[in-house]
Amino acid sequence: MSTAEFLTGGDALERIEDVARAAREHDGADPLDEAVRLRLRHHGLDDTDAWVTADGFALRRGTDLDVVVAPAARGRGLGGRLAALAGAEAGELAAWSHGDLPAARAIAARLDFSRARELWVMRRPTVQPLPATEVPNGVLLRDFGEGDADALLEVNAAAFAHHPEQGGLDAVGLAERRAEPWFDPAGLLMAVDSDGALLGFHWTKQHDAHTGEVYVLGISPAAQGRGLGKVLTIAGLHHLASRGVAEVLLYVEADNTAARRLYAGLGFGHAPQDTHVQYRRAEVLEQSPKPATPE
Repeated sequence: MSTAEFLTGGDALERIEDVARAAREHDGADPLDEAVRLRLRHHGLDDTDAWVTADGFALRRGTDLDVVVAPAARGRGLGGRLAALAGAEAGELAAWSHGDLPAARAIAARLDFSRARELWVMRRPTVQPLPATEVPNGVLLRDFGEGDADALLEVNAAAFAHHPEQGGLDAVGLAERRAEPWFDPAGLLMAVDSDGALLGFHWTKQHDAHTGEVYVLGISPAAQGRGLGKVLTIAGLHHLASRGVAEVLLYVEADNTAARRLYAGLGFGHAPQDTHVQYRRAEVLEQSPKPATPE
């Protein structure tokens, strides 16, 4: 694959969007997560190594790798070649397969990536009855306000200290999300104590007229054990139902049994095809990729 094949600048960004859109329509899952899309929208390819062709692309930024091939160009080895180019430099890498696609499993095996995390998408129809929101004494639920950003970031950092993506949310990332068309202060529910201190929050997201999301649910470590996670979840589900959506979805780590139990108890279910898989490569890589298996 020669450098002449690669697109740059605005042409590259336009093609990334076209390929990602085609993959999303074909696979039923967006091949790029929200963080990548926000970065491309606000910062382009700054600080990102990119290999973009007419039929697919690979993006490498830090330890994150994204490889997407247009459906019409699959089965010709392009994904493997792009992944090998992006992974040629030694170092730890992580890549998500949104939808646990067989092609991603094959490329991961070839390039010595191991299956590291599973993220479940769980879904709930809003026609299913919900319990009432029972707020504990001394706790108030209210909408997000202009002066809440610092407290939200502080609680988010503490609640997700060991989470590789959500724990890194900063003021810039919060501002970018608040600037999105879907942002609604009334959909960011804040649980505060009698002194106004933030105990936890449930940030909901309405994707469209039919779909809502339990976007982020964060409880301050100092407030855990008081049942606020369930209270905030129920309150947020009532909010989304009031907006007329037909279904609410959420993302949860497959090994987080406590969270899965909470959500299952509220009527959320998981289908095998609603699984996202992260593949990881160890920090040291000095050998060439394995040769492709003959098809």
